[in-house]
Amino acid sequence: MADLGVMALLLGMALSAYSVVGSVVGEKIGMAELVVSARRAMYMTLAAATVASAALVNAFVQNDFSIKYVADHSNSLMDRAFVWVAFYSGNEGSLLYILLVLTLISVISIWFAPKRLARSMPWTIAILAAIQLFYFGVLAFVASPFELLDTVPLDGRGINPLLTHPGMFSHPPLLMGGLIAITIPFAFISGALLAGNYGDDWIDVARVLAIIAWGVLGAGMLLGAWWAYTILGWGGYWAWDPIENVALMPWLVLTAFIHSIMVQKRRGLFRMWNVALLNIAFVLAQLGMFINRGGPVVSVHSFAASTLGIIFMIFMLVSLLFAFGLFLWRMPHLKSDRVMESFMSRESAFLVNNFLFLAVMAVTLWGVLFPLFSDLARDVSVSVAAPYFDRANGPVLLGIVVMMGIGPLLPWRKASARSLKQWFIWPTLTGAVTIGTLLALGVDRPIAIFAFGVVAFVAASILEEWWRGTAARHRSGDNWAMSWWRLVNGNRPRHGGYIVHISILMLGLGIIGTNFYQQRTDGALELGQSLVIDNYRIEYVDNGSSNRPDRIAQWAEMSVYRIDEDDYVVEFETARADGATGFTLEDSSMRANDELLGGIEPWHGFYVDFNMASVRSGIRSTIVEDLYVIPRDFLADGRVSLAVSINPLAWWLWASGPFFIIGTMVALWPQAAVERRPTMKKIQASAEGEN
Repeated sequence: MADLGVMALLLGMALSAYSVVGSVVGEKIGMAELVVSARRAMYMTLAAATVASAALVNAFVQNDFSIKYVADHSNSLMDRAFVWVAFYSGNEGSLLYILLVLTLISVISIWFAPKRLARSMPWTIAILAAIQLFYFGVLAFVASPFELLDTVPLDGRGINPLLTHPGMFSHPPLLMGGLIAITIPFAFISGALLAGNYGDDWIDVARVLAIIAWGVLGAGMLLGAWWAYTILGWGGYWAWDPIENVALMPWLVLTAFIHSIMVQKRRGLFRMWNVALLNIAFVLAQLGMFINRGGPVVSVHSFAASTLGIIFMIFMLVSLLFAFGLFLWRMPHLKSDRVMESFMSRESAFLVNNFLFLAVMAVTLWGVLFPLFSDLARDVSVSVAAPYFDRANGPVLLGIVVMMGIGPLLPWRKASARSLKQWFIWPTLTGAVTIGTLLALGVDRPIAIFAFGVVAFVAASILEEWWRGTAARHRSGDNWAMSWWRLVNGNRPRHGGYIVHISILMLGLGIIGTNFYQQRTDGALELGQSLVIDNYRIEYVDNGSSNRPDRIAQWAEMSVYRIDEDDYVVEFETARADGATGFTLEDSSMRANDELLGGIEPWHGFYVDFNMASVRSGIRSTIVEDLYVIPRDFLADGRVSLAVSINPLAWWLWASGPFFIIGTMVALWPQAAVERRPTMKKIQASAEGEN
């Protein structure tokens, strides 16, 4: 298998090199046959990458520990289901996975490229083939997943225990796939510029490809947050880790691009701006590859530092020079056909929104790179923690949400005072009523209350447009459900975007609730003892353990009760006097008015070979709040050490995922062809012609 994999990589490298040279030379000398041959060579790179990937997977299945990568990332005890995870769990295997995805989406996008892009396709193929050549070369000569060991071990080391989670079947491949997928729209636009095609022929292709990369990357980040929430034991879902950030940054820029490409398509504006945005997204994706491949920025998610760091840094710099060198060369030809007519217009709102997205990206980029600059300038190691990102990005992100509600309500070109009043009165009233209601209920935290009002404003703006459009169709005779469906189906990109906006609002609810109203406490319980936080009592009922060759596992069985606070007045007063948010009850007997809600089993495992602990938090989730129990450790005296929190509205974080995916699919779904029925005049003219 190792020999087959190496030969496939070398063959893929040769095919990629031929595709680059054949495309450029064939286009320059006007030899169509050479261009076609180069295109077919590109198709064959997919076969080479597939063979290499199949060889590695087979080595995992057969427990071929003569291959170093297999020995480092699996063992004979590993569940066969985790072969897929083990495939990309290390540096070399993840690079092979990225190459497989790149060749697959390159072939698909070239195969289905519209004929109007024929002039620029040789250049697009050359760019894609050059990037593939880089990955084939790195895998063949620098980071081979088929390196053999001099001495074959009896068993492998095993898979990283943090990866033995259902989220790992999708989170890493989606994240890596989303980052590399940005290459495709970049190649199409760059190919058009190299070919001297300065028009808008590439708009639809770039939009579809960018939305695919954006959707895959967004789904990957959300699944990663769920993984962190359930297994890492952070007590949260997003820690502004550098690897999380390098996925977020290109996603933010792609979001700006997807919005402004609509303006270019509708009004002929922002052509230069859109090319620059896609260049920035592509370079940021290369920055992510660099940091994740042993770059100088420390992250718990990145692979161990290696010689790959300098190689990917050079590739990132070359990508930067090529992308913006080409942009500056062709910039005089990228001027918009029209000018913006009014600040109070939809295109202006999209532009403001874009600057806000870029502001969040810039703040995040500075937070990622500042430790590196500090090391170089002062030889002092520093870390940029979550408070910086929260305080710097929080207001800007809130501004983005506000613009989500304002932008779609504004008309194209110019808004009148009458239209502003007509469209903004109900959303504004809804936001104001929401804020007033929360204040009347005694909810604290002014910033959070205002944020809830903003969410209500945006939701009302979406619902208002859906209501007006649906009601108009309902008056024509359709039922309400069919009226709404025909409204959405009539403009899928627009209304698919609204569904995505709803998912962002749901995400916002979860972020506001968990960041502003979370309650935490810690404690160590003996069997029979209970820990009380807010209106929950968590009783330590039983425990269990198991020793396996790869880990020592322990878990606690706990009963969760909803309490009547009147029964706990003394304990609450004592805890509050000490400044605590929870307290421990020595008496295990159930209070008369306590209501049993169910049970949870927080789990803790220690992996000796990795000297690493892994946890499964005990979570009781409702749409209102999560009770979240982390088993820190099982102590020698029989107690279990717990970190307990109440996370308000956390359920909405994960509920936003299906809406995000559905909205993306609706926006991408091909628009139905319009049936053009002949008019009476055309029928008569046709009849006269036949006569």
